[in-house]
Amino acid sequence: MQSFCVAAYLAPMWIWVIIGTLTALYAVLVMWYKWAWRQLPMYNVPNEFVPSARITVIIPARNEAANIGACLQGLVEQKYPRELLQVLVINDASEDATADIVQQFSNNYPYIQCLHLPADATMQSHKKRAVERGIAAATGELIVCTDADCTHSPLWLHTVANCYQQQAAEFIAAPVVYETESTILSVFQTLDFITLQGITGASVSKKFHTMCNGANIAYSKKAFEAVKGFEGIDALPTGDDMLLMHKIFRRFPNGVVWLKSSDAIVSTQACESWPAFFQQRIRWASKAAYYDDKRMFMVLLLVYLLNLVFLAGLLAVILFNYPLWPLLCWLVVKTTVEMSFLFPVAHFFKRESWMLVFPLFQPLHIVYTVVAGWLGRFGSYRWKGRTIQKPSALVR
Repeated sequence: MQSFCVAAYLAPMWIWVIIGTLTALYAVLVMWYKWAWRQLPMYNVPNEFVPSARITVIIPARNEAANIGACLQGLVEQKYPRELLQVLVINDASEDATADIVQQFSNNYPYIQCLHLPADATMQSHKKRAVERGIAAATGELIVCTDADCTHSPLWLHTVANCYQQQAAEFIAAPVVYETESTILSVFQTLDFITLQGITGASVSKKFHTMCNGANIAYSKKAFEAVKGFEGIDALPTGDDMLLMHKIFRRFPNGVVWLKSSDAIVSTQACESWPAFFQQRIRWASKAAYYDDKRMFMVLLLVYLLNLVFLAGLLAVILFNYPLWPLLCWLVVKTTVEMSFLFPVAHFFKRESWMLVFPLFQPLHIVYTVVAGWLGRFGSYRWKGRTIQKPSALVR
């Protein structure tokens, strides 16, 4: 009985020690990200630059009638030589007017084409199949991938092409930002997303680990063919961006870059509802088990365990009447470190005004990270009107 009482007395101490240790490791990691981000210079295109790279833009699209017109209009307005440009919209069995809208653009701008994918109920990796279809028809040496709900600055392709030509880049990860509205969901997504973007820029620039977002990536057709495309990851329903990036990084470690330029930022739409947001994050989390990048896996594990023990600590406070103040102290440390990193990132994306509410979202962020991470590992998710089941193992 005495031993049980001693264990019960010491239990809170061990919980706070674990939380404190993980928080300290996490703080070191985030401060390193902050240092790496500040070390990354803004990319400037010389005024005398003359593009020569032939580009193929690939846009997988399923039921995007509401968005594809604005996306294509932005591509029409690109300050890039049209004789060097090909735009391929891969219509993935859309059930709306997506293909008709693309055809209207194609009638006026012949370099815009619509390719069609038939419906396939047995297929899980729909986006990879769409990208492969586009690359097979591509005439460009540089493949640029974006999404149908994105909009682009007029100098987007001009900037990407300069990076490709001047830095001999084989894979370019470039910035993405949400079009933010004044709603709780929109602001929460924006802050969460620019955090990921900051980590992406920091980690890729220092070759620490590979990250990117498929709404704004580019890679040479030569590199795609050299790593045999999606071979080895083709059975997975996701990973057309990050898993491919790591394959190319292993083959061309010095040819992978992150493009820190305001002209290269692509804007995309945030999810319109909380269920859609969770489905998206579960889809993103589903890649984690298949990362061949061990450093990336360790980072994800640390982040997940930290949020998990914070949640466990809160349950201990509620269920066993443990003191609350140690948990709050570590939460303040976590929040302060994250905000220190995020301020310069938010400045780059012109989202500083939302930083004041960042601390208020900490409890929500902890819960969503734990839930989405768990379901991403063991559950299914909905994407573009389809239910995607995770494969049990990665075929290598």
